[in-house]
Amino acid sequence: MVEKDLLLEMMRLLYLARYFDEKAKALCAERVIGGVIHFGIGQEATDIGAVLALEEDDFLGNTHRGHGHEIAKGADMRFLMAELMGRKTGYSKGFGGDIHIFSQELGLLGRNGIIGAKIPIATGAAFSAKYRGTEQVALVFFGDGAVNQGVFHEALNMASLWKLPIVYVCVNNLYAASTPVAITHSTPNVADKASAYGMPGKIVDGQDVVAVYEAASEAVARARAGDGPTLIESKTYRFESHCGISGRHDNPEELKAWKLRDPIALFEKKLIDEGIITPGEQQGMRNDAIAQVEEAADFARESPFPEPGDWEVTPGLGTEL
Repeated sequence: MVEKDLLLEMMRLLYLARYFDEKAKALCAERVIGGVIHFGIGQEATDIGAVLALEEDDFLGNTHRGHGHEIAKGADMRFLMAELMGRKTGYSKGFGGDIHIFSQELGLLGRNGIIGAKIPIATGAAFSAKYRGTEQVALVFFGDGAVNQGVFHEALNMASLWKLPIVYVCVNNLYAASTPVAITHSTPNVADKASAYGMPGKIVDGQDVVAVYEAASEAVARARAGDGPTLIESKTYRFESHCGISGRHDNPEELKAWKLRDPIALFEKKLIDEGIITPGEQQGMRNDAIAQVEEAADFARESPFPEPGDWEVTPGLGTEL
């Protein structure tokens, strides 16, 4: 049973993740944000539910669509937005952009433009935790496309052999860019691959934030107890095209069907039906989330661009105003 306060926190974070991405998309259209950005719109329940299972000092490795992950881990949206705009106040001082946001203080290992590359990096963080004798756990997100990379299999094998404290979360949104899983995977479920490496494999409804949270919490507890890794497959769907800036979705008819299971709309209804929150209170949470996102965008616009000598990495990166 998930307590009321946590349910409300889930709602708050779902709104922040959705409105952050929607604002970033609008800023891309205005060319305030340049380059390629990948949005997690439609996948927020997976993003928020899994990260909420972690403690403050746990490690998080994430993938292209990572804004929701970072917000749930405690990232300041001002610094996130500043990084997207290439400003000095960003988490990577404006040099990393969307793909290379990281923070030592938050346990964010940074994203990576190389498909599947974060899997062995997070596995290394889990090895570090075990070697140092801490109770830290690593959780890493990756897409269905990354499962066909060799590092996926190498990392899971090593983690199982050494009982490393890590949770592998495959965000199966049915497409690797524009390539459907039906023609790239030999089995219908990614979670089935877990048995080959002697670890539990669990399939979860990626549109249900509570279901994701419960699955991730069980896996995190198992890892923290020294019982080794778990592979979670979260079946979800992205509502934007692969890069999310322009162009039509890969499958518009399929998208229409999946939008009927918008994770935010589903969770809003759940909380109202269970008497956890009123429609008016939900609207107040929406308004507050929008205001916070607008504040982050204003902060980023007003922040300076970095100078060439600002590239040096220092402790507390992205936390000094």
